Amino acid sequence: MTLTLDQIKQAPKALLHDHLDGGLRPATVVELAEQSGYGDLPTMDVDELAMWFRTQAHSGSLVRYLEPFAHTVGVMQSTDALYRVAYECVEDLAADNVVYAEVRFAPELHIAEGLVLDEVVDAVLAGFADGEKAAAAAGQAATVRCLVTAMRHAARSREIAELAIRFRDRGVVGFDIAGAEAGYPPTRHLDAFEYMRGNNARFTIHAGEAFGLPSIHEAIAYCGADRLGHGVRIVDDIEAGPDGAFRLGRVANIVRDKRIPLEMCPSSNVQTGAAPSIAEHPFDRLARLRFRVTVNTDNRLMSDTTMTQEMAHLVDAFGYGWTDLQRFTINAMKSAFIPFDERLAIIDDVIKPRYAVLVG
Repeated sequence: MTLTLDQIKQAPKALLHDHLDGGLRPATVVELAEQSGYGDLPTMDVDELAMWFRTQAHSGSLVRYLEPFAHTVGVMQSTDALYRVAYECVEDLAADNVVYAEVRFAPELHIAEGLVLDEVVDAVLAGFADGEKAAAAAGQAATVRCLVTAMRHAARSREIAELAIRFRDRGVVGFDIAGAEAGYPPTRHLDAFEYMRGNNARFTIHAGEAFGLPSIHEAIAYCGADRLGHGVRIVDDIEAGPDGAFRLGRVANIVRDKRIPLEMCPSSNVQTGAAPSIAEHPFDRLARLRFRVTVNTDNRLMSDTTMTQEMAHLVDAFGYGWTDLQRFTINAMKSAFIPFDERLAIIDDVIKPRYAVLVG
C-alpha cells in the first residue's frame, strides 16, 4: 500500500540541507519588504509572489535558480528580520515533524545595511533558540543547528570559516560553500577548509549539482569534505553493464566506501536541471547501491516544498515504504555535525520509537 501524504507527515524527519534565505514564508517576505522599504519585489500580493518564486526557480539552470534570492536576502538586512525568519523557520520545520535540522545561510549576504558578521549570526541563532522553545511548548520539539556558508564566487571564505569556529559552542556546527559551481571550484577555498580541519571542525561542500565529477573529486580529494551538498553527478561515475550490474568508478567507490553522505534535494535538482524528473532522479539507484543518501528540501520557498513532500515524491516515484524512509532519516542523523551521543539519542529515543509506532 502506498503511503499517503498525511501518513508521511507523521514520520519524524532529519534535515541536513536547507537554506534559511530559501525558506521564508511568502507573507513574511511581503511584510518585511513593507517594514524595511524594500521596493524591488515583483508583486506585493502574497499568493502571486509565492507563484513567482516557484516559476522563477523552475529554470533548468542553477544560475537562474539563484536569481530570486536577491529578494529574500534583500529583506533580511536587519537583526529583527533575521531573528523573525530564523524563528519562523523552526516553527515551520517542527510543524512538519522535522526533529533535527541543520539550516545554512551566508552571513556575508546580510551586511548591506551596516550589520557586522557577528551581529548577523547572533540574530539568527537567537531566532533558532527561541523557535525551539516555542516548538517544544507546542509539543513539536525540534533541534535546529546552523551552518555558516561562504559564497564560492567571493573571497571571504576564510573569514566565514573563522566565524564558524567563533560560534561553534553557540549553535554553529559547521561550514559550507555555495553558489554557482561552474568556474568556481572548491579548491579556490582551500585555506578555509584547512582552517576548519585544523580546528577539528566539520564542513560540507556544494558539489556535483550543476558541475560534474571534477567538482566532487576536488571536494573530497583536495578539500576533505565531510559531506557533499547534492552530489547528484556522482552517477556519472557509475556505469550499467549489459548484465544489469553496476560498475563504480574510483570517485564513486571512494564516496561509497568512506560513507560520505549525499545531501540530495530531489525537487530542487529537477528545477535546476540536475535531474530530468523525480522519476529519473539518481536517488533510487544510489540508495539501492547503498550510498549514504539523505532527503532534503534545499529551498522550501523556491521549490514550494517540505520534507513531507520530498519524501512523498520519492514514495510515489520509487515505491518506498516506512523501512526505506526510516533508513534515509537515520542516514541523515548519522551524518549530522553534532556530537555522537546527541545523534544517538535522537535516533534511539525519537526516530526509532516513532517509526516503530508507524510501522506497527
